[in-house]
Amino acid sequence: MLQEQSRLFQRIFLFTDFALVALAWLLAYATRFELFPSLAEHLPNVPHLTPPEYRPLSAYLWLLPWAMLASSLVFWLSGLYAQERAIRFLRLAYSALKASVLALVGVAALVAFYREFSVSRLFLMLFAVYLALFLTGARLVIYYWMKRMRAKGKYRRRVLIVGAGKVGHHLARAFRAYPWMGFEVVGFLDDTKTGEDILGTTDQAAEVVDRMETEGRPVRYVYIALPLRAATVIERVTSDMSERLAHVCLAPDLLGFTALNARVSDIDGMPIIHLIDEVPLRLTWVAKRIVDIGFSAAVLLLGSPLLLAIAFAVKLTSPGPVFYRQERVSLNGRRFGMLKFRSMRTDQAGDVNLLTQANDPRVTSVGRFIRRTSLDELPQFWNVLIGDMSVVGPRPERTWVVEEMRSQIPRYILKHKVPAGITGWAQIHGWRGDTSLEKRIEYDLWYIQHWSLKLDIKIMVMTVWKGLVARNAY
Repeated sequence: MLQEQSRLFQRIFLFTDFALVALAWLLAYATRFELFPSLAEHLPNVPHLTPPEYRPLSAYLWLLPWAMLASSLVFWLSGLYAQERAIRFLRLAYSALKASVLALVGVAALVAFYREFSVSRLFLMLFAVYLALFLTGARLVIYYWMKRMRAKGKYRRRVLIVGAGKVGHHLARAFRAYPWMGFEVVGFLDDTKTGEDILGTTDQAAEVVDRMETEGRPVRYVYIALPLRAATVIERVTSDMSERLAHVCLAPDLLGFTALNARVSDIDGMPIIHLIDEVPLRLTWVAKRIVDIGFSAAVLLLGSPLLLAIAFAVKLTSPGPVFYRQERVSLNGRRFGMLKFRSMRTDQAGDVNLLTQANDPRVTSVGRFIRRTSLDELPQFWNVLIGDMSVVGPRPERTWVVEEMRSQIPRYILKHKVPAGITGWAQIHGWRGDTSLEKRIEYDLWYIQHWSLKLDIKIMVMTVWKGLVARNAY
């Protein structure tokens, strides 16, 4: 329900912001080309009031649809429509300002390709200023109007939770964390617990709902938060509510289950709960792939002199091939050949140990340097480019390691529910090389559960900042 309400607000703000972009664009034009020239007559000592090149409104209107599309895309990717628990002025202002600055960058980059005339830079700055003011103002007006209405008892949705266990209290905290959405938890029903917020037992659900209806405080939603073994109680409560106007929602107690990317879908109208699944395809994952392609292509192109230098160093200091291809495991167990610069002698034993040891005699002098600085990983950007890997994700392991560890380390195999990466959340926190596999899995699963494009960019920046050179990389 919170997600549905959030989507509703996202759509409202999306269409509102679309109109505000147009309004900011028109107002920026009126200010730059109508207001400022008239002021220049009275303020001759103020520079830049008169535009160097006047263009009619029709010329700027031709660019408006592209500016609206670019701004809307930037707003979405910048997190402007993310769920907010508490509405605070500074947070609203910051989000609006960030989105406006990014929109300015996006629109400026777009109009840079326009050759009919040079778009006024002062016009673009005015557009960003007006846009920030409008985005902030619109949100403040809508949120505080809703807050005022709900303080008067309007648009309030009362929630009764059946089951006062961990899931029930988790639900209550979630509803209370979003007060501006108007949900009010009136209490719990439970067969074993007592307290001020326990309104009765589960078999009194109909009685409690009827009483509150009589008191003028009707319950809008009944959430059943019981374990699956309580199927009889769930069926009884659902049957009782079928004769009343309250909506019934099931939040099964699955906290004891191992879950990853849990979600609900349907097959021919039958609800299906996904407990362990890969990340569903969304626009943000398409954006992740676009970032992967663009970033890996840029690294391979701009880093080609460095790649050639390393290749020559590897070839000149030890006999054998420049590259080393090793079978690794990625998304959904798919195997691929991961590329590295060869860092070991070809006349030594193969890669038989789980981890390379300190002062490993198999490692060459150049190999030791490129492994310590992670330069041996650079060819993997080719794996990223062709879709074997992602720039950011859990590090891929060798096939035999996966088969051995999947039964020894709990939830180890779940790291393969996303594409493998060159760098990851575990690596930037020092869990690479000769370190605990259990800790790596812990960090990998945290990354999967909290993934966002913003988190990927953060990991990429932190990798450059502190993750390239590692004392545990042998």
